[in-house]
Amino acid sequence: MKTFISICSLFITSSIILASCGKEGKQCQLTVKMKDAPGDFMKVNVEVLSVEIHTQHDGWIPLSTNQGIYDLLTLQYDMTAVLVEHGTLPAGKADQMRLLLGTNNTVMVDSVYYSLSAPGAQQTGLKINLNTSFDPDEQYELLIDFDAKQSIVQQGNGSYYLKPVIKLAGIVEL
Repeated sequence: MKTFISICSLFITSSIILASCGKEGKQCQLTVKMKDAPGDFMKVNVEVLSVEIHTQHDGWIPLSTNQGIYDLLTLQYDMTAVLVEHGTLPAGKADQMRLLLGTNNTVMVDSVYYSLSAPGAQQTGLKINLNTSFDPDEQYELLIDFDAKQSIVQQGNGSYYLKPVIKLAGIVEL
């Protein structure tokens, strides 16, 4: 009888451990798209190098990013740019997302290109609060709104500065 109880106890304990291990390591799929509202410029080009998600357990996780220079003014109305397509992410709570920008950022005003400096966006990235949980084996789409009109600041010397105004426009479970 003691052997039977020991075997049952061992079986139950093993089942609990296996069940909990089965939940760990589960992943979800994430697509990240970017859009913009109309601005008073001819072009606003930003160079996106990386999209990362911060989770409580894994820290910053880089996603497979479609690196490139994106003209924000072409991303109006129903037009979006796909920054990440079907990236994988551990399921669970995600605190933030960040975009790391490169140095090839420009604005076109009166047919003249001006360089846009954005040191913070190149060093620590543009952070967006998510505060959401992603369920295992699900697919999600995040839409971010990069507001070009509010993000471009003209300096007193005639140069331009990129002070990004960016927000999460929505998260949709597909």
